[in-house]
Amino acid sequence: MADENAPRPQAAPSGPPSGPSGHSGPGGPRPSGPRPGGPPRRGKRSFVRKKKVCRFCVDKSDFIDYKKAEILSSFVQERGKILPRRMTGTCARHQRWLGVAIKRAQNIALLPFAAEL
Repeated sequence: MADENAPRPQAAPSGPPSGPSGHSGPGGPRPSGPRPGGPPRRGKRSFVRKKKVCRFCVDKSDFIDYKKAEILSSFVQERGKILPRRMTGTCARHQRWLGVAIKRAQNIALLPFAAEL
């Protein structure tokens, strides 16, 4: 009978997790409302990046010629590295052809492997 006054262990709540995203993090649920650093932002500038277009698709070229070093040199860094698609905007198919053409041009000395340091 002395056990009636003893504290009972409480079970975990069986409801859905709290928080706006459906679950709470280590610090508890996120506060809703203004940001903690001050008032909410207004007039925030939005920057829309223009999608890069593949130069070879625009020209409808079926073949990238390794003998045209002046075209290929714009896709090679000064150190001799081939620029990635995200920088040049070429599509995947033409990027593969471009890599092959650049490597062929380098092998027959139309393009340098690397600039002189």
